[in-house]
Formats: sequence, structure tokens, C-alpha cells
Amino acid sequence: MKYPDNILEVAAMLPDYMGFIFWEKSARYFDGVIPELPKSIKKVGVFVNETAAIINEKVAKHDLQAVQLHGKESASFCETLRNQLPKDIQIIKVFSIQDEFDFSTLEPFESLCDYFLFDTKGKLPGGNGTTFDWKVLENYTSTKPFFLSGGIGVEELEAVKQILKMNLPVYAIDVNSKFETAPGLKNIKLVTELQRNFKP
Repeated sequence: MKYPDNILEVAAMLPDYMGFIFWEKSARYFDGVIPELPKSIKKVGVFVNETAAIINEKVAKHDLQAVQLHGKESASFCETLRNQLPKDIQIIKVFSIQDEFDFSTLEPFESLCDYFLFDTKGKLPGGNGTTFDWKVLENYTSTKPFFLSGGIGVEELEAVKQILKMNLPVYAIDVNSKFETAPGLKNIKLVTELQRNFKP
């Protein structure tokens, strides 16, 4: 999210999380003030290979409830961050997938992160608008809940529903570029369609 009016429009729909990108190279880079949101919405700061000091600073400044690590952050970095952040701040570690993935690489992160997020490997660390082969997730053996991401749009919702029927700990659906009219500007009509498909 990037624009105050649009942030409030989406917030009125009460998503569980709203993301704010603090990576300066992103077209969605957020450098403003987050409007007051309903308490039920968790504000997520998205970072790419950032220092722990800057992450802590942004968490305090924007009253974030979660941080999403979208770069090549190591398990030791996650441990450092876990020890520095307040205990109630969620850490979401992103892993990029193309056609295959070695899930054993997740093991060092298991005790350090609250959630994993699986996205599509692309030119940018996210927001590429492309899906990966979700059949790869059939090999996921961890019990750690994860966010499903990677080019999810209205046309992919039926496929997402099939993933949700599998015996996988899918915790949340992460959407971005395919629900936008411009980087950081969400299409309310499309978000309404998304909500209609998944909200009880």
C-alpha cells in the first residue's frame, strides 16, 4: 500500500494484513505516514536485505505488527532480529520458488520465524505478477504455517481454492500486483472480488 486514500479504502474492507514496502528501489516504496487503521489489521513492513537497526526503527516509527524479510536474510540475521524486536512482532521470511525448491533449506529458520511466505522467483524481490508451479508445495513437510503468494489475481482464485483443499498449513493469501491499477494503488473492485471469494 502507498496512497493514504487508497489505504483507507482497503482498510475499510478489514483485511488481516496490509503491507508497506520499505525498499527504496521499489515502485511501491512507502515514505509517508500510515493513516490510523482498524486495530484488527496487522501492519507489515516489507524489507529487502535491510539492517536490523533500520527495521527496528521502522517498526517503532510506524507501529508495525509484522516484518516481512524479502531478501537473502540468513537464519543468524533472523535470530538477531528476533532477539531485538518485541516478542509480539511477527517475522515472515520469504522464499522464492521457480520450478523446484529444496524445503530442507527452511530448517534453520523454523524456530526463528512465525511464518514463511512462498513467492515466485523473478527479476525483482516481489511484485512480479507471475505464479510458480504450486505443485512444488506438495513436498512441503513442515508444520510451519505459510503465506501463499506469487502472481495471484482473480483468474488464479480457483487454483488457490484447490491448494487450500490440500493438507497444507496455508495461513494466508498474499496478493499485490494483479490487484493494482498502478504500483501501490489497489483496485477496489478487484479486492472486493477477492474478498467475496474467501471471506466467510
